[in-house]
Amino acid sequence: MFNSIPPVTRNIIIINIAVFVIANLLFQDRFVGYLAAFYPFSPFFKSWQIVTHMFMHGSFMHILFNMFTLFSFGPILENSLGEKKYLILYFLSGLGAFFLFNLWNFVEVQQISSELQQLGFNLNEYLSGSSVQYSGSSQAVLRQQELIGELNGIMGTPMVGASGAIFGVVAAFATLYPEAKIGIMFIPIPMKVKYVLPVVVIGSIYLGVSGNGGGIAHLAHVGGAIVGFILARIWRKHLYRFN
Repeated sequence: MFNSIPPVTRNIIIINIAVFVIANLLFQDRFVGYLAAFYPFSPFFKSWQIVTHMFMHGSFMHILFNMFTLFSFGPILENSLGEKKYLILYFLSGLGAFFLFNLWNFVEVQQISSELQQLGFNLNEYLSGSSVQYSGSSQAVLRQQELIGELNGIMGTPMVGASGAIFGVVAAFATLYPEAKIGIMFIPIPMKVKYVLPVVVIGSIYLGVSGNGGGIAHLAHVGGAIVGFILARIWRKHLYRFN
Protein backbone atom coordinates (compact mmCIF):
# COMPACT_ATOMS: atom_id res chain seq x y z
CA MET A 1 0.00 0.00 0.00
CA PHE A 2 2.74 2.45 0.97
CA ASN A 3 4.57 1.79 -2.30
CA SER A 4 1.46 2.85 -4.21
CA ILE A 5 1.82 6.43 -2.90
CA PRO A 6 3.47 8.70 -5.51
CA PRO A 7 7.21 9.17 -4.86
CA VAL A 8 7.31 12.80 -3.70
CA THR A 9 4.48 12.38 -1.20
CA ARG A 10 5.91 9.08 -0.03
CA ASN A 11 9.39 10.51 0.49
CA ILE A 12 8.08 13.57 2.33
CA ILE A 13 6.19 11.31 4.72
CA ILE A 14 9.26 9.11 5.23
CA ILE A 15 11.52 12.10 5.95
CA ASN A 16 9.03 13.59 8.41
CA ILE A 17 8.69 10.31 10.28
CA ALA A 18 12.48 9.77 10.34
CA VAL A 19 13.16 13.27 11.66
CA PHE A 20 10.45 12.89 14.30
CA VAL A 21 11.92 9.60 15.54
CA ILE A 22 15.47 10.95 15.58
CA ALA A 23 14.71 14.33 17.13
CA ASN A 24 11.96 13.44 19.61
CA LEU A 25 12.62 9.86 20.55
CA LEU A 26 16.32 9.17 20.12
CA PHE A 27 17.76 12.56 21.04
CA GLN A 28 14.92 13.82 23.27
CA ASP A 29 14.34 17.22 21.63
CA ARG A 30 18.02 18.23 21.50
CA PHE A 31 17.59 19.02 17.80
CA VAL A 32 14.68 21.40 18.33
CA GLY A 33 16.86 24.46 18.89
CA TYR A 34 18.67 23.82 15.61
CA LEU A 35 15.91 22.67 13.29
CA ALA A 36 12.77 24.44 14.53
CA ALA A 37 12.12 27.94 13.16
CA PHE A 38 12.63 30.89 15.48
CA TYR A 39 11.65 34.50 14.83
CA PRO A 40 14.20 35.83 12.26
CA PHE A 41 15.45 38.56 14.65
CA SER A 42 15.80 36.14 17.55
CA PRO A 43 19.31 35.20 18.69
CA PHE A 44 18.25 31.56 18.24
CA PHE A 45 17.44 31.92 14.54
CA LYS A 46 19.52 30.11 11.91
CA SER A 47 18.97 30.45 8.17
CA TRP A 48 18.39 26.73 7.56
CA GLN A 49 15.44 26.73 9.96
CA ILE A 50 13.30 28.26 7.21
CA VAL A 51 13.28 24.81 5.59
CA THR A 52 14.04 22.39 8.42
CA HIS A 53 11.09 23.48 10.57
CA MET A 54 8.78 21.85 8.01
CA PHE A 55 10.06 18.43 9.11
CA MET A 56 9.81 18.99 12.87
CA HIS A 57 6.76 18.02 14.94
CA GLY A 58 6.01 18.54 18.59
CA SER A 59 4.00 15.42 19.35
CA PHE A 60 2.90 12.09 17.95
CA MET A 61 -0.64 13.40 17.30
CA HIS A 62 0.81 16.42 15.52
CA ILE A 63 2.77 14.38 13.00
CA LEU A 64 0.00 11.77 12.71
CA PHE A 65 -2.60 14.38 11.72
CA ASN A 66 -0.26 16.14 9.29
CA MET A 67 0.92 12.99 7.56
CA PHE A 68 -2.61 11.59 7.31
CA THR A 69 -3.77 14.85 5.70
CA LEU A 70 -0.86 14.78 3.26
CA PHE A 71 -1.60 11.13 2.48
CA SER A 72 -5.25 12.05 1.80
CA PHE A 73 -4.69 15.00 -0.54
CA GLY A 74 -1.10 14.81 -1.75
CA PRO A 75 -1.24 11.85 -4.15
CA ILE A 76 -4.06 13.34 -6.21
CA LEU A 77 -2.22 16.63 -6.63
CA GLU A 78 1.10 14.97 -7.35
CA ASN A 79 -0.49 12.92 -10.13
CA SER A 80 -2.30 15.97 -11.52
CA LEU A 81 0.50 18.54 -11.36
CA GLY A 82 3.51 16.31 -11.79
CA GLU A 83 6.35 15.80 -9.34
CA LYS A 84 8.21 19.06 -10.02
CA LYS A 85 5.29 21.43 -9.59
CA TYR A 86 3.93 19.46 -6.66
CA LEU A 87 7.29 19.78 -4.89
CA ILE A 88 7.35 23.50 -5.65
CA LEU A 89 3.83 23.80 -4.24
CA TYR A 90 4.77 22.01 -1.04
CA PHE A 91 7.91 23.98 -0.22
CA LEU A 92 6.66 27.40 -1.33
CA SER A 93 3.58 26.86 0.85
CA GLY A 94 5.88 26.08 3.77
CA LEU A 95 7.85 29.25 3.09
CA GLY A 96 4.63 31.24 2.84
CA ALA A 97 3.60 29.88 6.22
CA PHE A 98 6.91 30.94 7.75
CA PHE A 99 6.67 34.42 6.19
CA LEU A 100 3.12 35.27 7.27
CA PHE A 101 3.55 33.89 10.79
CA ASN A 102 6.70 35.95 11.33
CA LEU A 103 5.25 39.02 9.65
CA TRP A 104 2.62 39.03 12.38
CA ASN A 105 5.34 38.42 14.95
CA PHE A 106 7.14 41.48 13.58
CA VAL A 107 4.01 43.60 13.99
CA GLU A 108 3.64 42.42 17.58
CA VAL A 109 7.31 43.08 18.36
CA GLN A 110 6.99 46.63 17.01
CA GLN A 111 3.95 47.26 19.20
CA ILE A 112 5.75 45.89 22.26
CA SER A 113 8.86 47.94 21.51
CA SER A 114 6.86 51.12 21.09
CA GLU A 115 5.05 50.68 24.41
CA LEU A 116 8.27 49.83 26.24
CA GLN A 117 9.92 52.98 24.93
CA GLN A 118 6.95 55.03 26.07
CA LEU A 119 7.39 53.52 29.53
CA GLY A 120 11.04 54.54 29.56
CA PHE A 121 12.48 51.04 29.19
CA ASN A 122 15.79 50.84 27.28
CA LEU A 123 15.04 47.96 24.95
CA ASN A 124 18.28 48.23 22.97
CA GLU A 125 20.38 47.70 26.08
CA TYR A 126 18.21 44.77 27.10
CA LEU A 127 18.56 43.09 23.71
CA SER A 128 22.33 43.61 23.77
CA GLY A 129 22.52 41.64 27.01
CA SER A 130 23.05 44.53 29.39
CA SER A 131 21.40 44.64 32.78
CA VAL A 132 18.52 47.11 32.56
CA GLN A 133 16.56 48.50 35.46
CA TYR A 134 12.82 48.99 35.33
CA SER A 135 11.63 52.51 36.03
CA GLY A 136 8.47 54.38 36.91
CA SER A 137 5.54 53.53 39.13
CA SER A 138 4.84 50.04 40.40
CA GLN A 139 2.10 49.74 37.78
CA ALA A 140 4.51 50.82 35.03
CA VAL A 141 7.10 48.29 36.23
CA LEU A 142 4.55 45.48 36.18
CA ARG A 143 3.54 46.44 32.65
CA GLN A 144 7.18 46.48 31.52
CA GLN A 145 7.72 43.04 32.99
CA GLU A 146 4.61 41.77 31.23
CA LEU A 147 5.76 43.19 27.89
CA ILE A 148 9.25 41.74 28.29
CA GLY A 149 7.64 38.38 28.96
CA GLU A 150 5.65 38.66 25.71
CA LEU A 151 8.79 39.70 23.82
CA ASN A 152 10.79 36.79 25.20
CA GLY A 153 7.94 34.48 24.23
CA ILE A 154 8.15 35.61 20.60
CA MET A 155 11.94 35.43 20.52
CA GLY A 156 12.20 32.08 22.26
CA THR A 157 9.24 30.08 21.00
CA PRO A 158 10.00 28.04 17.88
CA MET A 159 7.60 27.16 15.07
CA VAL A 160 7.53 23.50 14.07
CA GLY A 161 5.52 21.32 11.73
CA ALA A 162 4.55 20.69 8.14
CA SER A 163 1.09 22.19 8.66
CA GLY A 164 1.76 25.31 6.59
CA ALA A 165 3.01 23.28 3.62
CA ILE A 166 0.12 20.84 3.96
CA PHE A 167 -2.42 23.67 4.15
CA GLY A 168 -1.00 24.78 0.81
CA VAL A 169 -1.61 21.30 -0.58
CA VAL A 170 -5.19 21.28 0.74
CA ALA A 171 -5.85 24.79 -0.61
CA ALA A 172 -4.51 23.78 -4.03
CA PHE A 173 -6.72 20.68 -3.96
CA ALA A 174 -9.76 22.80 -3.08
CA THR A 175 -8.94 25.20 -5.94
CA LEU A 176 -8.48 22.48 -8.54
CA TYR A 177 -11.25 20.16 -7.32
CA PRO A 178 -13.77 22.46 -5.57
CA GLU A 179 -16.69 20.03 -5.92
CA ALA A 180 -14.89 17.16 -4.19
CA LYS A 181 -16.50 16.08 -0.93
CA ILE A 182 -14.56 15.28 2.23
CA GLY A 183 -15.54 13.90 5.60
CA ILE A 184 -14.96 15.93 8.75
CA MET A 185 -14.88 14.67 12.31
CA PHE A 186 -18.18 15.06 14.21
CA ILE A 187 -20.01 16.01 10.98
CA PRO A 188 -21.77 12.93 9.55
CA ILE A 189 -22.41 14.41 6.09
CA PRO A 190 -19.51 14.85 3.61
CA MET A 191 -19.02 18.50 2.64
CA LYS A 192 -17.64 20.08 -0.51
CA VAL A 193 -14.06 21.18 0.03
CA LYS A 194 -14.77 24.60 -1.51
CA TYR A 195 -16.98 25.35 1.51
CA VAL A 196 -14.76 23.78 4.16
CA LEU A 197 -11.50 25.56 3.31
CA PRO A 198 -12.77 29.18 3.62
CA VAL A 199 -14.28 28.41 7.03
CA VAL A 200 -11.01 26.88 8.22
CA VAL A 201 -8.96 29.81 6.90
CA ILE A 202 -11.23 32.44 8.45
CA GLY A 203 -11.14 30.58 11.75
CA SER A 204 -7.35 30.38 11.58
CA ILE A 205 -7.08 34.13 10.92
CA TYR A 206 -9.28 34.89 13.93
CA LEU A 207 -7.38 32.56 16.24
CA GLY A 208 -4.01 33.80 15.02
CA VAL A 209 -4.79 37.50 15.36
CA SER A 210 -6.75 37.25 18.60
CA GLY A 211 -4.01 35.32 20.38
CA ASN A 212 -6.39 32.49 21.29
CA GLY A 213 -4.49 29.93 19.24
CA GLY A 214 -3.56 27.65 22.11
CA GLY A 215 0.07 27.39 21.04
CA ILE A 216 -0.80 26.64 17.40
CA ALA A 217 0.67 28.82 14.64
CA HIS A 218 -2.67 29.47 12.94
CA LEU A 219 -1.36 32.27 10.75
CA ALA A 220 1.23 29.87 9.37
CA HIS A 221 -1.68 27.75 8.14
CA VAL A 222 -3.14 30.82 6.45
CA GLY A 223 0.17 31.68 4.81
CA GLY A 224 0.48 28.19 3.39
CA ALA A 225 -3.11 28.21 2.15
CA ILE A 226 -2.63 31.54 0.38
CA VAL A 227 0.40 30.26 -1.52
CA GLY A 228 -1.36 27.00 -2.42
CA PHE A 229 -4.40 28.89 -3.69
CA ILE A 230 -2.32 31.29 -5.81
CA LEU A 231 -0.21 28.55 -7.38
CA ALA A 232 -3.25 26.41 -8.14
CA ARG A 233 -4.99 29.36 -9.80
CA ILE A 234 -1.92 29.97 -11.95
CA TRP A 235 -1.51 26.32 -12.92
CA ARG A 236 -5.20 25.48 -13.32
CA LYS A 237 -5.38 26.86 -16.84
CA HIS A 238 -2.70 24.43 -17.98
CA LEU A 239 -3.57 21.49 -15.73
CA TYR A 240 -3.90 18.90 -18.48
CA ARG A 241 -0.56 19.83 -20.00
CA PHE A 242 1.14 18.35 -16.93
CA ASN A 243 -0.32 14.87 -17.42
